[in-house]
Amino acid sequence: MILAGTETSAATIEWAMSFLLNNLDVLRKTRNEIDTIIGDDHLVEESDLSRLPYLQNVISETLRLFPAAPLLVPHESSSDCIIGGYDVPRGTIVLVNAWSIHRDEKVWDEKVWDDPTSFKPERFESGVSEAYKLMPFGMGRRSCPEAGLALLDCQTLPDA
Repeated sequence: MILAGTETSAATIEWAMSFLLNNLDVLRKTRNEIDTIIGDDHLVEESDLSRLPYLQNVISETLRLFPAAPLLVPHESSSDCIIGGYDVPRGTIVLVNAWSIHRDEKVWDEKVWDDPTSFKPERFESGVSEAYKLMPFGMGRRSCPEAGLALLDCQTLPDA
């Protein structure tokens, strides 16, 4: 698990850095937040993350556009169902394309965010309203067991 997490974490950091370098206004806003809240006296540490909401938005938006695993773990339908208008018989293997869902205009249909392929960390400023749409680690019982480690639920971290 640690080996798999290392590669996916490195790829996500690389994408985040690429997005920041290609979106200088987002880079400035992120840097201003870090400079204002953390200052120059030390590097950003785990305990600081809960105080950096815009940085968390940048991470969420990076995971939305480039999830580490674009196709989630295969699922098997436990009963007959309908998915996207298609009849899916019991026992069918279902692959969920998170990459496509994260870019779907029908899912990200709010007028403010008319372009779901654009890098806009502000999508997540309202907090949990978009959380159900974001699934870079899957959902439910078969979600990635290391998602907590990858995201570090910043709401539960103690303040420094």
